[in-house]
Amino acid sequence: MAWYCSGSTNNELVENLYKTGLIKSERVKIAMKGVDRAHYAPSRPYSDSPQPIGHAATISAPHMHGHACEHLIDYLKPGSHVLDIGSGSGYLTHVFANLVTDSSAGNQRDGQVIGIDHIPELVNLAHDNMSKSEQGRKYLETGRVRFITSDGRLGWPEGAPYDAIHVGAAAERLHPVLVEQLRAPGRMFIPVDMESEHESTGRLGLGGGQYIWVVDKKANGSVSKEKIFQVSYVPLTDRPEK
Repeated sequence: MAWYCSGSTNNELVENLYKTGLIKSERVKIAMKGVDRAHYAPSRPYSDSPQPIGHAATISAPHMHGHACEHLIDYLKPGSHVLDIGSGSGYLTHVFANLVTDSSAGNQRDGQVIGIDHIPELVNLAHDNMSKSEQGRKYLETGRVRFITSDGRLGWPEGAPYDAIHVGAAAERLHPVLVEQLRAPGRMFIPVDMESEHESTGRLGLGGGQYIWVVDKKANGSVSKEKIFQVSYVPLTDRPEK
């Protein structure tokens, strides 16, 4: 169904995702309409498919960005702090910034989104992409959005705790350090390579393939995990060799 959601404009793309139920929240629809994918995807920006952005990385298909927002929406409120690991083009970082900012309340209820990537060229790309719009420039100038070059598998403890953590590449396992950086309550959306997880821990036994996991840290600090659906992401690894 997702493949039929492509549009000729950004608005048409998002409306198609909404009409088919891949986006359910009005807040998510508005936030995604507020970020023109043409600023972030070098070709076919309104196609509901992943697009290469260089350095063995991609910008995910719009429906996957919609899924991520929908699963995190209860933790993406004005004033929330968000960590976007594997921020790549910077597109979803910008959408998250829209969701944690309340334009009607000045700066008092604005949150912050930190985009982190281990490839310096992609960090620069994300910064340049966001600078293409007036809103994006404002987010950068005020520090509401920061892009950082670092190993996302370690998170970014300087900004913790986070109300929401999004991981945009397939991890070999559910990294405990990322769970530690979640606020209580908080939620993480992360693709995990189940074959690698099984090999490294001897647990789960769910077979190979990548799956999205939603990890919740409760107010009392307890952690629950739920496997959502199978996906195909680039791996969350070291920087590719030149």
